[in-house]
Formats: sequence, C-alpha cells, structure tokens
Amino acid sequence: MRDRDPARAPGPLLVAAIVYSLTTLAYALTSARAISLGHTQFNHFALLADAWLHGSLSLTSAPPAYAGGNDFAAYGGRWWVVFPAFPAALLVPFVKLAGGADRVRDGQIFLSLAGVAPAALYLALDRLRALGRSLLTPAESAGLAALFGLGTVYWFTAVQGTVWFAAHVVGAALAALYALCSLGASRPMLAGLCLGLGFWTRAPLLFAAPLFVLEAIHRSRGEPRAGLALARRLALFALPLGALLALAAWHNHARFGSPWEFGYRYLTISWQRRIETWGLFSFHYLPRNLGVLTSSLPFVNQAPGPAAAAWQLTHHGLALWVTTPLYLALLWPRRRTTLDWALWLTAACVALPSLFYQNTGQIQFGARFSNDYAPFLFLALAMGRLRLSRRLVAVGAIGVAVNLFGAVTFQRPRYQRYYTPTLQVYQPD
Repeated sequence: MRDRDPARAPGPLLVAAIVYSLTTLAYALTSARAISLGHTQFNHFALLADAWLHGSLSLTSAPPAYAGGNDFAAYGGRWWVVFPAFPAALLVPFVKLAGGADRVRDGQIFLSLAGVAPAALYLALDRLRALGRSLLTPAESAGLAALFGLGTVYWFTAVQGTVWFAAHVVGAALAALYALCSLGASRPMLAGLCLGLGFWTRAPLLFAAPLFVLEAIHRSRGEPRAGLALARRLALFALPLGALLALAAWHNHARFGSPWEFGYRYLTISWQRRIETWGLFSFHYLPRNLGVLTSSLPFVNQAPGPAAAAWQLTHHGLALWVTTPLYLALLWPRRRTTLDWALWLTAACVALPSLFYQNTGQIQFGARFSNDYAPFLFLALAMGRLRLSRRLVAVGAIGVAVNLFGAVTFQRPRYQRYYTPTLQVYQPD
C-alpha cells in the first residue's frame, strides 16, 4: 500500500492522535467496570503521591487493608513503596485535587495514558521512514504501531491499572519516546531525559542506552570534527540522565541509608526467603524465566468436576511467540544494517535483567516484562524491510485475537478457572 499523494498525507502528529484514540478506545471497551468506579486494589502509586503531599518519603500510616499488604516494604518501623516512582509523580496533581489516594481513580488515569505508547511508537516508525531507513508507508507504520498496542501483551497490561501494570504503561511510552529521540541522535537531551524517567519507571530501561550511543557514533562519523561532535552529543545525552540517576541515589540514601539500596529486600512478600537465598538476580532463575518466555503453552486440564475448564493457562503466562507470533518475522529479515544491530543489542540489554530476576512476572497472561523492550523489537520489524502483506496481516490478526482474550479474561473472577490455582510453570504430572 503506497501513499497516493504525499502532499495530502496527514501529518505524523495527526496519525499519532488517531492511533492513540483507537487504541485507547479498545482499552476502555475491554477494561473491567471497576476501573471507572473507584481506585484499584493496589494503588501504590497514589499512596506514594499522597505521602509526598504530606512531606514524607514513606507512607504516613500502615498500608490500607484493601491492599492486603501486597508488595510493601517494612524498614525502620515505617512502610515504603519501593517501585520506581515516576508514575506516582504523574498522580500527584490528581491526589491533591481529590484530597486523598483513596479518592483517585488511579486505574482510569493509567488507562487514559495507555494509548500514548502506541502513538509514540508510530512517531518513531515515521521517523525511521523520514530518515530513509524504513520502507513502510505512514499507513503501514500506523498499522504496525496498532499491532504493538493490540497484538502484544501490552493490551492485557493496559487494562489492569494496578501498580505493576501501570508502570509498564508509563515505561513503554517512555521507551518509545526515547527511541524517537535517539534515531539519528536527533534529540540528545530529550533522549537522556526519557531514558532517565524510564529508569524511574521501569529500572531495566536504563540498559536501553546503547541505542542512542550507537546512533550518535553513526551520525558523527561522517561529520567534520567527528570526535568533538560525538562528545557533544554524548554529553548532552548524559546531562539529564546523570541528574536523574543522582536523584535516584539521593532518594535511596534518604530512605534506606545507602545510594545503592532500592528497598526490594525489605518487601514483606511470600517469596522473601527465595530472595534471601539466591538474591534478587541470579543465574538460578534463568532456566525458569527462559522456559516461560519461550515454551509456556496452554495445557489440557485433568482436574475432575464439571466446573473445571477443558484447558488452562499457568499464572506465569504464555510464551512470547504465542501472544505475538509476529515476532517470528524477526528471524527472517530482508536485510541487516547497523541500526538493526543497535536495536537488537538494545532489546537484548533491556531483556537481560528480567531473565535473571527472581520472578517471571508472576501472575500474568503473557510475558509482561517484554513490554520493556517491545518498542525496540517493533522498530526492528520495520527495519527488516517488512511489508504488511496479507500473510503478515493474518499473523498479526492472530496476535490481536490472542491478546483480546487475555485482555477480557485476565484477573476477571468469572474466568479464573482458566488459570492454574498455583504458580507452577508447566502442566502438572
């Protein structure tokens, strides 16, 4: 599909707004009704925003009973929210206006932000086209961005609203905006700002730095005084990033007495003993995490009784290629360029910490940690001279159907029989 008249083609911002509107509408239609009625059960970011408004880095009281004590840290006789805090900063004005965390419909706010990531990814894809590094038309780029929003685990993530999934909504948007600013090394300071805020949202995003660095090297190579041009770009990139990392170090020291202590070891969670034994990150976790990412499938349920579903999914979620079969196209690109390798390296660096992390994403429809690096994989799809042929559209449609099922069934009481009652990875013997 080619543009008929480039002069009459809608501008990138207009197309991005359309992508945002359509994906946000899909998220709204498939979200639980409870999101629009009140706060979520796990509104940690709103609670943290409320603490800041009271001049405290810790919660001003014990966690509310409705949260069930889930994923709060106890240290120094006080309670803490240890998740990276930028999503809480977004809620500060809402908590202030509402007069308290329990008066803020946090899930609805994050639902309204969920369309930003697909829209920002479209802008990055359009930037690739403008640089002559993608053959996709604006319409095809918009379709690919929509497939990210509806054909990956981002869809089930976007409709949850609770603390773990809200971080992915904000993090994916920042990852896409970082990629947009990094392509051609065109916006060094904005790239550094997005990466720093990404770290303050989803810590693995810090490892996406290779994309800008390699793009800066590529662009500076052909310029007069190449070394000076490269140093200037890297310095501008490092300035906001370094400031945000320094702020994180201060924040850690102010809470837990060390710039390197993020507080996860103080979480009051059922797998705390596992963390004490093996640490937050260990080679011990790699086989299980790789197994879920590559080979976790639905299985036939052998439990007796008419109420048992004929087949089930493990709470660890489905394999990445099951939820997004379009990723298989990455294995057969039509070309390889320096940017291809930069995108692959960036995606691998972001994915690596999660592979050694102490849980798989725990309770999920699919590998939710892939939201951290999915924008880079979708840019790699466009770089591979991908054309949205009928075959690829059909593969993408399968992904949409799978993730529609995930969006409307995950964490809905009437569908819980589809999920194993334990956190085992594979079908029981």
